[in-house]
Amino acid sequence: MIAVVLGLLAAASNALASVLQRRATEAAPEADAFKPSLIIDLLRQPLWLGGVGALIAAFLLQAAALSQAGLALVQPLLAAELPFTMIIIASLPPRGLHRVPWTGVVALTAGLAGFLIAAAPSGGRNMPGTGEWLVATVATVGCAAALVAVAWPMRGPVRGVLLGVTTSLGFALTAAFMRTATREFPAGIGAVLTSWELYAMAAAGVTSLFLLQNALQSGSLVVVQPALTVTDPVASILLGIGLFGEHLRAGMWIIMEAAGILLVLVGSVLIARSPMLYGERTVTSAPRG
Repeated sequence: MIAVVLGLLAAASNALASVLQRRATEAAPEADAFKPSLIIDLLRQPLWLGGVGALIAAFLLQAAALSQAGLALVQPLLAAELPFTMIIIASLPPRGLHRVPWTGVVALTAGLAGFLIAAAPSGGRNMPGTGEWLVATVATVGCAAALVAVAWPMRGPVRGVLLGVTTSLGFALTAAFMRTATREFPAGIGAVLTSWELYAMAAAGVTSLFLLQNALQSGSLVVVQPALTVTDPVASILLGIGLFGEHLRAGMWIIMEAAGILLVLVGSVLIARSPMLYGERTVTSAPRG
């Protein structure tokens, strides 16, 4: 139960971070894409710094949740980020909570709850070996590199979606490293600081954060956020099963799990089509003053 609460708090913090960072990055010129100058410009914006603070809070909450449970339970909870995002955006003037697409929010929430109840994620006691980490890392980085290569020549929403998926792969790998690093907590801070997974987690997290800024700059929140929300849990479940020996219930439960996933997808689509998000602009090629 503690892991569930921490996971939901992490989702809410991630949602706040996405909204604040999107509002900051939409003013950045497209010429800064994939350049360090993008981060340098954003460092001067209080909104973006506030988003980074919320992202750090989400990171710590996620780490605490992963110290209590596995990837297959904690990471799907982060899908609640999308409903939280809608509520936060609606709370900002001139919008209002009455404009929240509640049908989509209820569908996504019910689907998420149904999936987790049916799947009953468990296990995760295995400690991955070097070979398993190598395969998982190469596979994840390879998929991410291919998506970036496809996104590079594109512009607008398509690039945003592709980079959103890429970012989610990075965050899923970061969570996998985090899962191992948190197991060193009982041995003391010294054991944590000397574990290679801590530094791999930091490298994956920083890279994912850079990709996130480019995703938010490239496409509106309405196209980027669903890509982030849906891909991360799926990739994390696969990593949890492959690396840590986590497992989901099979048999007839698969039908309920599939229904839950379908509801999550339907909810995501309904939320993404909400007129409330029409004000979230897509960045154009014109420089902004």
